[in-house]
Amino acid sequence: MAELATIARPYAEALFGVASTDRAADLAAWSALVQELAQVARLPEVLSIVSSPKVGRQQVVDVLLAALKSPAKDSSAAKNFVQMLVENHRVQLLPEIAAQFDALKNAHEGAADVTIESAFALDGQSLADLVAALERKFQRKLKPAVKLEPALIGGVRVTVGDEVLDTSVRARLAAMQTALTA
Repeated sequence: MAELATIARPYAEALFGVASTDRAADLAAWSALVQELAQVARLPEVLSIVSSPKVGRQQVVDVLLAALKSPAKDSSAAKNFVQMLVENHRVQLLPEIAAQFDALKNAHEGAADVTIESAFALDGQSLADLVAALERKFQRKLKPAVKLEPALIGGVRVTVGDEVLDTSVRARLAAMQTALTA
């Protein structure tokens, strides 16, 4: 879906520019707002309303804003952003805009999202130790999301951006198989 990413990028960058200069709100509040908008935009009911020729643009804007719980939805910048997306028929891009906005926010904060897949549940101290070691390796603050993946057999698979560290038993077995059959 490179095309959607290309179309969404200017919207995410423009929103990040507005959010980073907004003195009344912080980037976390804007991020929460965009994530909430993305969740609303994924709903089939909302998509049918957005694509219906019988529903006016202002009604679509009102529906989107009414579905939000975030207090930032009342700001004029948020209303203008939603209005612009509706007028340009870009509501379906909201999930991609949210992802790119978070990437810009993380880059600004010197942080990154990390996905940790583990065969077994990680307790608090094990997770904290793993994240601390990963932060030293990647030299930035990491925001972990842990997924349970029993197919790994043991160990973990860590994904930070486009880098993958796979120390799982399954990956080691696959490497051994490759070495033995080569």
